[in-house]
Order: sequence, then structure tokens, then C-alpha cells
Amino acid sequence: MLRRSLTTLPLVFVIFFNVSGGAFTLEGLVADTGPGLALAILLVIPLVWSLPEVLIIGELASMLPEEGGYYRWVLRAFGPYWAFQNGWYTWLYSLVDMAIYPALFNQYLSWFVPELSHGARWAVALVMIWGAAGINLRGALPVGRVSVIIGVFVLGTFALVAAFSLPHVHHAPWTPLLKPGQGMATGLAVGLSTALWNYFGWDNASTVGGEVVDAGRTYPRALALTLPLVVLAYVVPLLPTLGATDWTTWSDGGWPAIARVATGSAGVVLAPMLAIAGMLSALGLFNALLLVYTRIPLAMALDGLLPPVLARTDARGTPTVAIIVSALIYSVFVLLPFGNLVVADAIFYAAALMLEFASLVWLRAREPALRGSFRVPLGTAGVAGLAFVPFCIFISVIVISFHDGEYGFASAAAALAAMALGAPWYFAMRRARSMP
Repeated sequence: MLRRSLTTLPLVFVIFFNVSGGAFTLEGLVADTGPGLALAILLVIPLVWSLPEVLIIGELASMLPEEGGYYRWVLRAFGPYWAFQNGWYTWLYSLVDMAIYPALFNQYLSWFVPELSHGARWAVALVMIWGAAGINLRGALPVGRVSVIIGVFVLGTFALVAAFSLPHVHHAPWTPLLKPGQGMATGLAVGLSTALWNYFGWDNASTVGGEVVDAGRTYPRALALTLPLVVLAYVVPLLPTLGATDWTTWSDGGWPAIARVATGSAGVVLAPMLAIAGMLSALGLFNALLLVYTRIPLAMALDGLLPPVLARTDARGTPTVAIIVSALIYSVFVLLPFGNLVVADAIFYAAALMLEFASLVWLRAREPALRGSFRVPLGTAGVAGLAFVPFCIFISVIVISFHDGEYGFASAAAALAAMALGAPWYFAMRRARSMP
């Protein structure tokens, strides 16, 4: 039996760690594209991608506040085949996504212990993965509380870095627009995919809809609070630190070094604080995402689309088997080199999201009486137009990625091939279910 224990504040920080986790990884975006393009993309994406997504997801979550979230929405609109594909795309996305955070944890741990062997890094990753699994096994509320604690520390640390960087700003943070020697197409291929990845996940926490207090009202409210929080979490530390440092020295995992240069004498304290914040952010991301990803195999197993053992829960309604199996899979996949698959990650997520957007349009047209406490103040045609904007961005990412053969073509091709495997896997599961 599920317990509705998540209230607005814990849900805000669960969504925050589903989407962001702070400005970590943005230093690589700046280094790869140039400061002007990086800032422009980070400010435009919330308007043309996140805002339509937040509005549409808010209405769906209010309309159908069920455990399984987006999987249930697609199931209601289009039936089990497309619901399975939605779950398949999300699972592919999670394999890439969840392999990144243990690596991010090790990246910031190296500030304190720079010479870790490959085996030691995997051991640290396992401790992080199973630590998060232990928190998740205690239920959704402990995950929410841990998210609040880590989120406050991460945001507070970046706020201090921004404040102490301001007196040291000596040039406009948005110049130059592009990385020297790099064309706009290449910059967009890398920058757009990376920035989108930093704004993905507004629908993720819908999967715990059965564990949220008054989910039909709480989820839209939490989305409305989290969107500006995420934008500020990116822009507030970036602007003063870019203006106080040489952006060409920026690199992945470089925030402690950036803080040391940008904040003057305060950097002696703020640099290690940011390294600790980076490790905690990685833990917070993995912890919150493990919560929401494990509810999809739970829902699919209840519908007979996955082995029934994944539907087992404890007295709190926590899917213990799904959590343990997921942690085991992520413990293996963390060994694989997923660093260059951000384009594939974008395609997996965007494909699942387009199914969810289509679900709202379909449900609006076919079940007009189905509505929750929040409704996008547009007609069905207006909602379709709202969904068309992020759809165009999704198509643009694919087109640009295929034109950028050096970085994006292989990832995009691999993503599309992996997505195509969802159809035979669905029919194999259906056959297995029908066998005596």
C-alpha cells in the first residue's frame, strides 16, 4: 500500500535534483561552446523548452496523479504498446544518465584525492550507488528530506561564490560569443544537447504521484517553484565567475579551481566547499533519480509488461526489488564510457517526452471531461501549438547532430538504433506473458 508522504518542499527539491543539481557540468558547456553561446542557450532553453514542458506536465500530473506518472498518461492515451515504448526510452535514458553521476562524484573527489586508480573509482561509485539505494529503500520521504538538505547546501555554496566573485569582475561575461575556431553548427550541436540535458526531467517525479500528498495540486505547484529556482541556480553563479576569470581555462569538474580564481582570498575556503558540494550534488542527483526511475518498472510489472517480481513492495509501498535490481544494473553500467553520449541522452528523453505531449493533446480531444485542478489556459489546438515548439527543438538537435559528424552523428545513430529495439522487446514480453 502506497503512502502519500511527499509534500511541496521535499517534492521541489526532488524535482530540482531530477532536473539540475546546480551549475555543475556547465563549466564544460562554456569550454566547448564559448561563454556567449553558453549563456544564450541557457537563457533561451527555459522559455522554448522548459516552460512548455512544465505547463503540459503540470496539467497531466494534475489530471492523472498516479503512481507511474508519464507511463500511465501514455497508457491511458495510446495503450500498452506506446506506454511500453515510453518506458523503454526512459530506461535507455536512465542507463546513460545514471552512469554520469558516480563519475561526477569521483571528479570532485579528485580535488581532495587526485590519484585514484580505476578500481578505486569504481569502489567509490559503488558506495555512492548503494548508499543512495539504502536511502531509497527507506521510502520516498527520506529521499525528499535528503534532497532538501543537499539542495540547500549546494545552492548556498554557489550563492557565496557568486557574491565573492562580484568585486573581481573585470570584463563582460558573455564575450566572446563562440569558441575561437569553432563554427556555429558545431557549437550548437554540443551546446544545445548539453544545455537541454541540464533542463531535462520536469516529468520524472510524476512517477511517484501515488506517494505525494494531494498530488493533483502539489505537483503543478512544485513545478512552478522549481523552474525559476533552476534558472537562477545556473545563471547566478555563471555571470560573475565568467566576468572574473579567463573562460578558456574552464573545464569539466573545474568549479573549485574557478572559485579559487574568481573569489580572491575567499577561494581558499570556497574551493573545497564547492568540491564537497559537487560530490553531494552527484549523490543528490542519483538518489532522487533512483526514486523516480524505479517506479516505472513497478508500474510496468503491475501491468504484466515486466516480470511480476519487480512489482513487489514493502509495508511502506516501496518497490524494494525494483530498487535493488536497478542499483545492480547501474553498478555495471557505471563502468562503461558514456561521457560522449549526451546527444543520445537528449534523443532518448525527448522521444519519451513527445509521447507525453501527444498524450495530453489526445486526452484533451477524446476525454474532455478529464481534468485536474490545474489546466493550461489554452484550447486543444493551443496546447498542440505549445507542444510544437519543443518538438521543433528536438528535431533540430537530431539534424544538427547528424551534420556534426565529429561529435553527434555516432551518438544520434546509436540512439535511434537502440530506440528501434523497443518494438521487438515489447512483442517478446507479450509472448512470454501469454506462454503457459
